[in-house]
Order: sequence, then structure tokens, then C-alpha cells
Amino acid sequence: MRLAFVASAILAVWVVSVSSEEAAAIETPLPVAEPEQVGMSAKRLKLAPSALRAMVDDGKIAGAVIAVARHGKLVLHEAVGKADREVGKPMTTDTIFRFYSMTKPITSTAVMMLVDEGKLGLDDPVGEYLPALADAKVYVSHRGTSVMTDPATQPITVRDLLRHTSGLTYGFFGDTFVDNQYKQNAILFPFFSLEETVNKLGTLPLLYQPGTRFHYSVSTDVLARLVEVVSGQAFNEFLDERIFTPLGMDDTDFYVVEANQDRLATIYAADESTGQIAVDRDPSRARGFAFIRPKFLSGGGGLFSTSSDYIRFCQMLLNNGELDGIRLLKPETVEAMGTNQLPKSSPYVIIGPGERKGVGFGLGLSVVVDDVPGSPHVPKGELGWGGMASTHFWLSPKHDLAVVVLTQRLPFTFQAEAAVKPIIYRAVVDERKSD
Repeated sequence: MRLAFVASAILAVWVVSVSSEEAAAIETPLPVAEPEQVGMSAKRLKLAPSALRAMVDDGKIAGAVIAVARHGKLVLHEAVGKADREVGKPMTTDTIFRFYSMTKPITSTAVMMLVDEGKLGLDDPVGEYLPALADAKVYVSHRGTSVMTDPATQPITVRDLLRHTSGLTYGFFGDTFVDNQYKQNAILFPFFSLEETVNKLGTLPLLYQPGTRFHYSVSTDVLARLVEVVSGQAFNEFLDERIFTPLGMDDTDFYVVEANQDRLATIYAADESTGQIAVDRDPSRARGFAFIRPKFLSGGGGLFSTSSDYIRFCQMLLNNGELDGIRLLKPETVEAMGTNQLPKSSPYVIIGPGERKGVGFGLGLSVVVDDVPGSPHVPKGELGWGGMASTHFWLSPKHDLAVVVLTQRLPFTFQAEAAVKPIIYRAVVDERKSD
């Protein structure tokens, strides 16, 4: 019995990887296993944190946390570098990060829970629940302050919001007339509620006809308001009661509580020419804002969280909607979320200046549908998304694999994901799923 206890303790320490960069052991978010026990190579897997450490040494990021789970077992959970480089604070596996758009899959899960309960239909017109969006108009042209629009040929549906084919836009990603209208009307302003934001959106034209093309947008913020209306709860209360508490996501919220403020990572901005980072000085992202409960509960980008919390959320999805005996979603619902929902006229995700060839979008998650140029290791069916500060996660149902990689680096870049993803897939030496 004593030998078994000692062996278990050694295993836990190896998997959690509490290195000299961490001050104390952290409770593991999932059961732990040696990589070889779940068909992975420990030798190859150790190259992933080494790749992140090289990015730290090169001045590309201050620090990072990586968590890898296979067959429901945590095989790697390691922090490298600094949470705050200037004061020398080490990155730890319980460091809190700004998740930004990694909020979206959680919001989409909330919506799909309501679909499972029969309270929403995927093809329901959103205007039935949010009257401000019932009579949408689509931008055609403008002259001075006069704006020409066409009526929407079909209503915005719940499905459109989940797959970003609503015709809404974001404001800060583009320079179209409609994007500029979003900026002028302070869409996503932190001191407006979800209700006020949706009502403002209802006064502005759509950029595209609903259902015709993927366009990344505030759709998921509208979904957050939809959850409020259908459930009768404030969005944060719904998430706490229905997702965070059942999954044990104790460090996930729309702000950082006082007791946890020293765990928040500093956010950095990279020089466009050199890639070297410095502390982000944008006043809208000042550290103090993270400690204030916001009025705007952004379903598209408002959450703070940790690698431990998010790997549990990922594992729930990999388990077809269940974790530790608690079911959030029906298996067929998770399958639909991970199935490409984009129309043939716009089959791939478009972010910023270009199309992500081979990558479609399901109901709240990206999904690899074809070969991805330059990424031969990426399997079809891989699901995932990221956040503005270069946070990433992906799931491979084929490999029964979940990965979370977190940094705090602006502007968004795939560098950290690209550095470790091929390493992790090469570490899978037995592709069979567990029984």
C-alpha cells in the first residue's frame, strides 16, 4: 500500500510538471497518467513545453501554460516563463488568463443546452426572442448620412448566430461602413448591458444577407442575451449554475475576484516589425479593469479562466457532453456542434485578411473539414478555437485528445499553437481510442 501511494505521488508530480518555475503543487484537474499508458511518447511530449520555452527565450512571449489530456487522463500540465516578466513573477499552472474568444464555445454550449431542453430551436428566427433583430436590413450603399439598405431575405436564426452567418460584424476587425457604424455606436462598450447592446445592433444595418456567408462577428454576444431571455437568468448566473459549478470550473468568471488578483497574467503586445513583446499599454485593457464586475457580460470574449478549468470543459466535449457523471449536453448535440454548418457559398472560416482553407465552422467551434495547407499533421474532424491574446485549444475526437495552450500576447498569433501542435500529434504513438 505504501509503495502504491509513493508511486502515485511521483506520477502526479511528473504529470503536473511543477518545475522550479512554480512555487507549489497544484491539484490536477483530471486524473493523471503516464503518457505511455494512453498511447503517447513521454520523450516526444516533453518537446512541447521546450518549444514554448524557446519562444520565451526569443522574447516572443513572456510565458505560457500547456495542458494535454488523452483518454480522459492528464499527461502534461506545465508552465514556462513568467506571468509578469517585469517583476519576475513565475507562470504557474493556476495562472489566470484573459480568454477573450475562447469564451465563445462556452456561450455556444449554454445555447445548445437550451436547445436540448426544447426551449430553443436552431432554425428559430432570433427576432422571436429579441424583437430588436426581427426586422433586419442589409447595407447596400451610402451617401453622406443617407444609407441605402435592402430588407433581409430571411430572418437571422439561432443557427446563424452559432455559425457566424448572421450578417452581423465586429467593428474593430474591418473598415467597412457598417464596421465604422459599430465603432461610432460603441458596440461592445463595457458599460452597456447585453440588452442595451442588442437594442443598439437592431438600429444598424447588417453587412451581409443572413445565412449566406461566414463573417466573424458579435453573434456570440447576441447569443448571450438570447440565453438571458430564454432562461430568465442573468448570463453569468446561468453559466455559474449550469456549466461552471457542475464542471468544477471554480476560477472562471467575467472578472477576477480580489483573492485571485495576484494570479492574473500580465498582457503583452508585440512589436510588428521585430515580434518582441512589451507590456500592453492600451488603457482599455488596463489591469484594473479585470478586477471590476462588468455590466457587459460578453458571451463573445468576456471570460477569465485557467488551463485547469478549460481542460475540464474540453474533456466534457470530448466525452460527448458528460464529465464525472454529470451530463451537460446530449451526445448528438455535441456531434452537431462539431459538424461543419457553413453554406457551400462560404465553406471556410474567414478571419481578418484571409480564408482559413480547410477549416469550417460548426455550432460554436471550428472544425477541420479538408486538408489544411502547411499543416499535414492536422486531422479532419479536429475542433477548436482561440482568443485574442493568443490563447488556443483544440480537440481531436479521432485521437481522443484535448489540448489547451495559453499565452497573453497581442495581436493574436498562431505561433504558440503552431510550435506545439505537430509535436503533440507526433507524440501519439497509438491512435486507437480507449475502450
